[in-house]
Amino acid sequence: MVTLQLKGLGARYGSGLAVEDVSTPVFKGGELTAVIGPNAAGKSTLFKRVAGLLKGPGEVVLEGARNEPRDALRYMPQDTHANAVLTVYESVLLAVKQGHGWRVSDRELAEIDQILEALQIADLAFRNLGELSGGQRQLVSIAQAIVRKPEVLLMDEPTSALDLYRQVEVLAFMQELARRRGTLVLIALHDLNHALRFCHNTVVISSGRLVSAGPSRQVITPEMLREIYRVDARIEQCSRGESHIIIDRSAA
Repeated sequence: MVTLQLKGLGARYGSGLAVEDVSTPVFKGGELTAVIGPNAAGKSTLFKRVAGLLKGPGEVVLEGARNEPRDALRYMPQDTHANAVLTVYESVLLAVKQGHGWRVSDRELAEIDQILEALQIADLAFRNLGELSGGQRQLVSIAQAIVRKPEVLLMDEPTSALDLYRQVEVLAFMQELARRRGTLVLIALHDLNHALRFCHNTVVISSGRLVSAGPSRQVITPEMLREIYRVDARIEQCSRGESHIIIDRSAA
């Protein structure tokens, strides 16, 4: 099983460190791990450092992967730039074949069809990317990321352009996909209730530094919400065993 651990990780912009000394527990495949924090906390910078796009001190320890790190790990940035003249199907097909020649098997075509259907964008398959809404393009980017079957997947706010219903649908799909494939997924989220519901672990970043990391229900607490997000809130558990954050509006 693939595992990932960060040891004293920092990310350098120019002569300074934008992210500094991030060390985490060992995260394992088959689970989603949320990366949360206020705006400009350093989440995207951390993802780029883990993906090898930025330099800095520390170590990314990847073990148990079947492939070399450059093939095992994939990064889905928050802002994706796609060729607007390609159709949805062409863009996902190109993602499959990147670096693997141009011969396309029936199995690969079937997998593309299955992913587009699972993300509910099969009806967009032959529309040009330039004709799509921001949310639709985001779903296509998710399809491009998962169709390559990475062992570790870094997703930087992949649901930010989606409505609430589609956010829940996509996160449930990613949760099941991770479990079925044994994929280790790190996913930057703003909705902390989503982190509680779908993510086994949570990493909290603030001002470029690690605040805490561990099981989501141990990390997302009223004390953390007060310290990092400056809100008074409580965590309530519903009858299905799920936890929800209830903000105290009177404590302004």
